[in-house]
Amino acid sequence: MQPASADRPPLDHRRLSELDSVRVEVVEAAASTNALVAERARAGEEAGLVVVAEHQQAGRGRLDRVWQTPPRAALTFSMLVDPQIPAPRWGLLPLLAGFVVETVLAERIEGVGLKWPNDVLATGPDGVDRKLVGILVERVEGPHGPLAVVGIGINISQTPDELPIEGATSVLAQLRAEVAAEGGGEGDVLGARVDRTELLEQLVATWQALTPLLAEPDDLLAGYRAVCSTLGREVEVHLPGGRTHRGTALDLDSHGALVVGDGPGTLTVTAGDVVHVRLAG
Repeated sequence: MQPASADRPPLDHRRLSELDSVRVEVVEAAASTNALVAERARAGEEAGLVVVAEHQQAGRGRLDRVWQTPPRAALTFSMLVDPQIPAPRWGLLPLLAGFVVETVLAERIEGVGLKWPNDVLATGPDGVDRKLVGILVERVEGPHGPLAVVGIGINISQTPDELPIEGATSVLAQLRAEVAAEGGGEGDVLGARVDRTELLEQLVATWQALTPLLAEPDDLLAGYRAVCSTLGREVEVHLPGGRTHRGTALDLDSHGALVVGDGPGTLTVTAGDVVHVRLAG
């Protein structure tokens, strides 16, 4: 991958226009691709729209956190999808989104895992988990029924001072750390530039390939559990209303909620911010 000081090439509009079953629109700048797609959905846009921004200026993450990226340094996009599943299963959508992204990125860098429900983390050679991807899934009421907006932001070539939050990382940073741990130099990183167009193509194709798992929730949850670094760890859950709960992340229930054990009892968490405290045991 090229360092941030080198040219960051634009997305290839021609290649993206040739993707099957989706309509990709590239915008130079946007406050939030989720907001753009949600507005289009309310106006009657059908599922299959993908909006990707070369420069996302005020993207929203979970709990209204702001997600900003330098121009062409990240891959930030939103998909409009029709899950075609019963309402109780909509909680599986964030898990599917995280599972899709983890599946694709794990082929490119080491130490990729999921923090419940859908943060994608990368563990460096120092053993520290850092946030690599932000995901936000929103339900939107269109003229013909509910649709889901699946927003994904992947840090690609940001340097440490360009990252959106403390404790974040990028694909470039992870590659540099891997090379340094193996005794290599910066030149070994330069040949590993990530083609953002290719990455988006792969993510869309993987989403399409794995979407049938929504109809097979047991299979989806089994795959998710296998790459979820939250399970088995002591966690602190920040719940709506300012409450907190600490315990061990034991499992996921049939709807994808996190089951946290605290002594003899358990708490099922459907919404909240999870902080990894330490490895259990």
